[in-house]
Amino acid sequence: MERKVGTISRGIRCPIIREGDNLVDIAVNSVLEACESEGFSLRNRDVVALTESIVARSQGNYATVNDIAEDVKNKLGGGTVGVIFPILSRNRFAICLKGIAMGSKKVVLMLSYPSDEVGNALLSYDQIDDAGVNPYSDVLTLEKYRELFGYEKHEFTGVDYVEYYQKIIEDAGAEAEIIFANQPKVILNYTKKIINCDIHTRVRTKRILRENGAEIVCGLDDILNESVNGSGYNTKYGLLGSNKSTEDSIKLFPRECKDLVLAIQNKFLEKTGKLIEVMVYGDGAFKDPQGKIWELADPVVSPAFTDGLIGTPNELKLKYLADNDFKNLSGAELKEAISNSIKAKQSNLVGNMASQGTTPRQLTDLIGSLCDLTSGSGDKGTPIILVQGYFDNYTD
Repeated sequence: MERKVGTISRGIRCPIIREGDNLVDIAVNSVLEACESEGFSLRNRDVVALTESIVARSQGNYATVNDIAEDVKNKLGGGTVGVIFPILSRNRFAICLKGIAMGSKKVVLMLSYPSDEVGNALLSYDQIDDAGVNPYSDVLTLEKYRELFGYEKHEFTGVDYVEYYQKIIEDAGAEAEIIFANQPKVILNYTKKIINCDIHTRVRTKRILRENGAEIVCGLDDILNESVNGSGYNTKYGLLGSNKSTEDSIKLFPRECKDLVLAIQNKFLEKTGKLIEVMVYGDGAFKDPQGKIWELADPVVSPAFTDGLIGTPNELKLKYLADNDFKNLSGAELKEAISNSIKAKQSNLVGNMASQGTTPRQLTDLIGSLCDLTSGSGDKGTPIILVQGYFDNYTD
């Protein structure tokens, strides 16, 4: 009998992870216990995914605001620092800002508007249109911003991020000046020493600042890219991808973990005889149509994955085949014709009209987004995800 179920995504419960825990054994045993408990079995090319949080926690990859402050002071001199294009997030940026302010005498905070890089809105486009403001060229002082827009609170969090960030800076002992602009070089009118906090546009921003006379440019990826007094660190991403741990500490994005995914894959092969693909995932890459928030605040969806997850989908669009190539067929004839097309498809369908409308994204971005939605960010207690049937097609 043919299979009647395609892709399945399951949240797998596991123990609370602490520093030094053996994630290889925990991941493998948790999945196998779930198989036994729920009465299903593993198949070749199933995907086991671990959230980046438990990987970083097992690594003990934490740092304090004092560690951040010391690194900022050493790299930028401890005077006036421009902090530009941060995202609006209590979880993602507030503790980083506290550490930056502790390592500076003055922070000139430049916020993009009407929203941050990942879609968190300070304002709506209708508001800036009504005010006659051009976000591509106009620079607003805090006073002008308040005059035009007052005290705007975020739709979901109820926080006025302008006021919130100003208070963080001042409570940390630094002077705060806040401006609103979308051109990176504007900050150079205030200081030549800058930390650019954008995530996915950071390379371009650094280039523009350096070409226009900046003396020192650090991205968040350049802060805590090595240990400070024994702190956690991330050589590649620094503070990017970090999350709030306590009011005075952060959990960094996990360090190199390719060895981890390979070890888990080998352990599954040893215990089950099945070749399981394994990945570490963070934020998914998707946009909320209501809040306009693009989820991906991590520098990448997946910092490590087994080689079987390299690439993009190579799929035919069934409705295209049904409506075009086989529009005169139905029933068993249609099913057979489509099945034969899938079996005979080329290994690379780029440019083939029958693949239009399929998702041209990296497998790790697609699967990681599925995993992020499955695990959630709250109290589900399923930081390991098992995805089955992802690589199946209509003929399997």
